[in-house]
Amino acid sequence: MPVREISSDRITAEVRRLCIESNRVLPEDLEQIIRTAAETETSGIGKSVLADLGANMDAARERNLPICQDTGMAVIFAEIGQDVHITGGLFEDAVNEGVRRGYTEGLLRCSVAADPIRRGNTGDNTPAVIHTRLVPGDRLTLTVAPKGFGSENMSRLKMFTPAASEDDLIDFVAETVRLAGGRPCPPVVIGVGIGGDFELCAFLAKKALCRPVSRRNADPFYGELEDRMLRRVNSLNVGPQGFGGSTTALAVNIEQYPTHIAGLPLAVNMGCHVTRHKFAVI
Repeated sequence: MPVREISSDRITAEVRRLCIESNRVLPEDLEQIIRTAAETETSGIGKSVLADLGANMDAARERNLPICQDTGMAVIFAEIGQDVHITGGLFEDAVNEGVRRGYTEGLLRCSVAADPIRRGNTGDNTPAVIHTRLVPGDRLTLTVAPKGFGSENMSRLKMFTPAASEDDLIDFVAETVRLAGGRPCPPVVIGVGIGGDFELCAFLAKKALCRPVSRRNADPFYGELEDRMLRRVNSLNVGPQGFGGSTTALAVNIEQYPTHIAGLPLAVNMGCHVTRHKFAVI
């Protein structure tokens, strides 16, 4: 198959656009589930909060403003076809330039500390967190997922043993949400990674947040486990913004991977009600 060339300038332009658009408009199915929850929520205060979230989404769309003041650290998932040749510069440089332009030209808050301990703002929200994967074909798929840290800070990981039961896993997810309370700005979207090793299960949990909330895991076993986790979380009475109610989570998305015979890693990556992501195929 002939090699297809994609210019680094085009990658930069797409990342710039995705950074801006993902911060202004939620995925359609996520927005719809929030609006539906405003009708079905059993708590009066929770219903009012959800209505306010809907009004905020309307205002962001009408005024071309970010949905949330925390416009996040830019997380990029890139699937690069092995028949693609990138011209004009390095891939990661092109992505980071797109993030820089998106955040500065889009007037988005720049929240990246130059050093984790010594701090200091980089001033343009770079560098991004970039996950790349080689795939068949001659296309490049980019998913931009801005991640706020009110929710990110509530994430947890546990190295279970194979003796752990399904109920043990459900208990851990529910405990994570209970301990978080209102801090991740519920109703939340919960990404759960199961399997792999220490770092891969965390990656899977983050990747799970990019799956549409309207789509369950393709494996019926894990699809049912998602539903059980969601029901358990919504029984906690944390509610919208932590004020109590039946809508603590909007969805639980699980991504799984084979693991070692001696292990059962599980990671929970919390996404706030503004679980943003947008993708493009070049």
